[in-house]
Amino acid sequence: MTTTDAISRAKALFKSKFGADAEVGGAAPGRVNLIGEHTDYCDGFVFPLALQFSTVVLGRKNPEHAGTVIVCSEAQNQETIEFAMLDGMKAGEPAWTNYIRGMVSIYRENGFDVPGFDAVVCTDVPIGGGVSSSAAFEMSSGIFIEELCKKTVEKETRALWGQKCEHTFVGLMCGIMDQMISSKATLGHALLIDCRSLECEEVPLTDPGVSVVVCNSNVKHTLTGSEYPDRVRQCKAVASAIGVKALRDATMESLNSVKDKLSDVEYRRGRHVITEDNRVLDCKDALISKDYPKVGTLMTASHASLRDDYEVSIPEIDFLVELANSFPGVFGSRITGGGFGGCTVTLVKTENANALMEKMSQDYHARFGVKVSSFITSPGSGAHRVDMS
Repeated sequence: MTTTDAISRAKALFKSKFGADAEVGGAAPGRVNLIGEHTDYCDGFVFPLALQFSTVVLGRKNPEHAGTVIVCSEAQNQETIEFAMLDGMKAGEPAWTNYIRGMVSIYRENGFDVPGFDAVVCTDVPIGGGVSSSAAFEMSSGIFIEELCKKTVEKETRALWGQKCEHTFVGLMCGIMDQMISSKATLGHALLIDCRSLECEEVPLTDPGVSVVVCNSNVKHTLTGSEYPDRVRQCKAVASAIGVKALRDATMESLNSVKDKLSDVEYRRGRHVITEDNRVLDCKDALISKDYPKVGTLMTASHASLRDDYEVSIPEIDFLVELANSFPGVFGSRITGGGFGGCTVTLVKTENANALMEKMSQDYHARFGVKVSSFITSPGSGAHRVDMS
């Protein structure tokens, strides 16, 4: 499936729900993170690429319902929800609507005269797979609102507004990575993001001899429980003990100097973030020089750190990573996303990619009785308006 498929489905769904053609639309991709997990909220470095799969929001103004939004989600059994646009809007039910509620509210707070509208949402981004379906929804909603209002914002601003939506409407104190790559991605490039300065460096990933394979364990994750905020809190505690603003500023030497003041869990959380930041920067250099064995070694080390020090992996994901790393032509594999389920990302020789996906499918089903969903991806484009012609 491609974004074109999602656009076609969205156009048909809008016509069936609202009896007219959609007039404007926005699309934005999910992402897979090559390396750099749980570093973004520590002001660190991340290295994602946009998927070729996107979320699409299409719709039109509805003068008959000024101040009201009516939105239908294909992924939620075509559930259709209506809500009023009010000053001081709050989160509401069902939970999936908070992504578009939040973006509407934030755009209004920043001077956008958002009219009442009807809209539909269609996505090809796996939901709950750790590949940023939420950021794709936020950024596509942002583009849609901008198209409605005939007014645009900078890509970085849109990403920051999406992060604010997560914080205030979804209740997830996430970093900036997901929204930034969904908003700013460039076709054919991974994006090294400095999560403190928000500076981005495009790194080409176009070698036809290597492929990125994403494998969805189909164990859906959710990050609004205690696991994610616990780790954010632990990282802040470690940074405070060291005396730095964030763990981005720490070193292993400074961490070891306060080891006796930390719990074992806090020490391991700090060790993961410090070493992961170093792996990200090394990975960027290795990818530029096409040193794929080194890229793979860093990815595999990242997984071990996420499994042992950060404790966000699960047996199903560990199984897929170990299987991939033992397969011919694989450079390295790791969990990607927030953890507790979701997907793995694997760098593999292109000639071995299809056989790897078949092996994953067979062995995972034999072990867990569940089918995986795998696909080969290359770096896609960021959020953009939908051509409605």
